[in-house]
Amino acid sequence: MEIYENGFETEFKNDGSPVTQADLASSAIIDEYLSTTGIPVTGEETFKTPYEERQNWIESWCIDPLDGTKEFVKKNGEFAVNIALIRNERPVFGLIASPVEQKLIFGGHETGVYITDFYHAFDPEKWTKLTEPKSVNSPLMVTCSRSHHSGPVLQYLNQLKETHESLDFIKKGSSLKFFDLATGRADAYPRFAPTMEWDIAAGQAILEALGGSVVHAHTQEALSYNKDNLTNPYFIARTKALIEHHS
Repeated sequence: MEIYENGFETEFKNDGSPVTQADLASSAIIDEYLSTTGIPVTGEETFKTPYEERQNWIESWCIDPLDGTKEFVKKNGEFAVNIALIRNERPVFGLIASPVEQKLIFGGHETGVYITDFYHAFDPEKWTKLTEPKSVNSPLMVTCSRSHHSGPVLQYLNQLKETHESLDFIKKGSSLKFFDLATGRADAYPRFAPTMEWDIAAGQAILEALGGSVVHAHTQEALSYNKDNLTNPYFIARTKALIEHHS
């Protein structure tokens, strides 16, 4: 936040994506803390261990030290920090932090899912435990990217319109979309544009712990992690209420 508020320079990586001093500083801090666990790390700004070695990992951390760098550069506040624990190719714990809103959402199947603010991060009595949403919103709320749009999204939205009278949208950058899904403010998040494992691993762990799902847009299988290719397939994230509504 100091970098965000005091100004920064933006550089571009080989793939054309932006990177700032905040990405690198955040990555260094997170890596320092996670190194004490003895569990290896895969992350956007971290050295990518060759798959020949990674494929033998039972556990690994999957991190994005600054998810939504484009939003960070635009200074619209819609960026986040993602930390996920992967076990046997599945995300079992996730944490998403919103530095601007000073909020944290975290958890998994083993712990339940909680939301709190930065000031009470170490005070469990001040955490709010989230429960599965009981029903879908009316109109149905779809959260989607502020920066990426493509034709297949419109096809999915047309499918939703066949079973729902009306749709409304929450356009938002980064993994903050999972805040809306976890709290029941949104029902679905379709993504038909490229993402990497560290973009959504934390969100998947959190959403699945609340009965929801993040599935391959075409096979309907849950996404897996620590793959040879760290790029995600197109996916659809849904709350438990929406899954049950369509079952």
